[in-house]
Amino acid sequence: MSDSNAPSVTFRDLNLSNELLQGLDEVGYQTPSPIQAEAIPHLLQGLDILGHAPTGTGKTAAFALPLLSRLDMNDRSVQVMALAPTRELAVQVAEAFKRYAKHIPGFNVLAIYGGQDYSGQIRQLKRGVQVVVGTPGRVMDHMRKGTLKLNGLQALVLDEADEMLRMGFVDEVEWILEQTPPERQMALFSATMPKEIQRIARRHLNDPQEVSIKAKTATAETIRQRYWLVSGLRKLDALTRILEVEDFDGVLIFVRTKMATTELAEQLEARGHAAAAMNGDMAQKSREQMVARLKSGGLDILVATDVAARGLDVERISHVINYDIPYDTEAYIHRIGRTGRAGRSGDAILFVAPRERRMLGAIERATRKKITELELPSTEIVNKKRIADFKQKITETIASGHLAFMRGIIEEYQGETEASAMDIAAAMANIAQGGQSLLMAPEKKQPNKPRHDKRDSLEPRNSRGRQRERPPRAERGERGNRPERNSGGSRNMDLELFRIEVGREHGVEPSNIVGAIANEAGLDARNIGQISINDNFSMVELPLGMPKDVFTDLRKVWVCGQQLRISRDGEAPRGPAKDGRQPRSESKPRRKGPQGDDFKSEKKRAPKAKNKANSAGSRPDDGAKRKPSKRKPKPVDAS
Repeated sequence: MSDSNAPSVTFRDLNLSNELLQGLDEVGYQTPSPIQAEAIPHLLQGLDILGHAPTGTGKTAAFALPLLSRLDMNDRSVQVMALAPTRELAVQVAEAFKRYAKHIPGFNVLAIYGGQDYSGQIRQLKRGVQVVVGTPGRVMDHMRKGTLKLNGLQALVLDEADEMLRMGFVDEVEWILEQTPPERQMALFSATMPKEIQRIARRHLNDPQEVSIKAKTATAETIRQRYWLVSGLRKLDALTRILEVEDFDGVLIFVRTKMATTELAEQLEARGHAAAAMNGDMAQKSREQMVARLKSGGLDILVATDVAARGLDVERISHVINYDIPYDTEAYIHRIGRTGRAGRSGDAILFVAPRERRMLGAIERATRKKITELELPSTEIVNKKRIADFKQKITETIASGHLAFMRGIIEEYQGETEASAMDIAAAMANIAQGGQSLLMAPEKKQPNKPRHDKRDSLEPRNSRGRQRERPPRAERGERGNRPERNSGGSRNMDLELFRIEVGREHGVEPSNIVGAIANEAGLDARNIGQISINDNFSMVELPLGMPKDVFTDLRKVWVCGQQLRISRDGEAPRGPAKDGRQPRSESKPRRKGPQGDDFKSEKKRAPKAKNKANSAGSRPDDGAKRKPSKRKPKPVDAS
């Protein structure tokens, strides 16, 4: 165990090879971080390692340097393999291996991940590489095809093991571990140690040396964290003001959906910023080019989703802006970890809607840091900054000295018109502005009457985000069924109740609902609240304020042969969504519930006695009076 104080040793004290020391000198590394100082000696001795350290503490060098020192350069088979949860992190780790081994002759490393053509990866594997870094899915594919042979594997690394667990790669990782030689050395690094990771460690590590580095806070001390409480101004206008006033180098902006990345990037481009979008729909080559442009300065702002930016390490990123608040605290910590790395300073700004105050408190508890409120720059401040920037451009242009040609034209014009030099300069400034005003228009005075957002005027919510005062069960269409608890549900999130048109008679289980919604909406299963399964529909709690495009996509999702046709509690269920598939044929009409249109029409046609039977819970398809189902739903285990 160790604290966060760096040990008083240098890399030269760790018995690394001269070639590696030369490479470290060139990249400016002199003193190892705590995780490096503790892990490197154990790995050099061939021991297994169980490393517990937060992100950004130097875990890559902690395993790459000692494993490079033990390579046999006469052997061109795969000797070291590292598994990473995302393609971005796999590329980053492979680049680190290459950078450290710059002076080792004959060294080859290969990153293999989905999104790339198999043929190129197979050609490089046939030529021979000593180190492979890959994502679990693509590594498993190559192993099954026989294109990745691990007979000579000496060491295996699991990097960010908890992230692989969160992304659902546990089965793939277990399968890969079982195919590797039992005598191989193994290192497992993880920011957190959930039970599943501990189980893998007990099963596959051989008497591991535990190395645990506990930081003082969950986020780097060098990151200044601020939040802006969304009110009055639109988020885009507020973002524009912040970007105008903040002194930034590179900016990473996080949004929740793929569509939002494109929309926001286009809006920022229209306002004169060098911005681009990065999301999971982009080809891997395009994403790599985007990151290269950000590194080189050809791009200043990258708008991305959590998955697309995972593992992104660009030194230029000075600001991380959470344009959409994340669904959980871990995502926030990973987001702002893209800045303030390796001792550099950084800024993190969080946009918080009034209904999201609870998540702000959860983030402060998770990071063990008070986040200060950001005062949005006023029109006066923005205009002063614009004037200062304009003056600076004039100064830089004069300093460049390339004015002779234009000076001649101005002197000639002045002689022809007798206009003053000041008037000519002012006219040239207007031309440079393209007819647009340099200054921001004054703010309009807001009316005294407060404006209420419909969702902000809801009743107070309890710790699970549900309204304290709820309508009777019959009005909600739950018909007495006890809700099933999703064991992963977050208590730090406002939730909203939704209805989906699939139920017990369709054979649905809670795990089917959780899996379908989590995959389509990009949610962690733990962010899905209580689930109540009825005969032919179900009720489920989801995070409040779901984006419209996610809501539309969920309507089209099929579960157990039925479209979800999701609707908010209290709204009439909509008809089938058009997605090119035909709904399951039904020989008997199904009652849609007390809120549905079909039920209303049946009520008009059916006798009074039958209506009473229906309201008591019987199904109207055969007219029989049946007792309500007493079957209790099984508890959900969404993990």
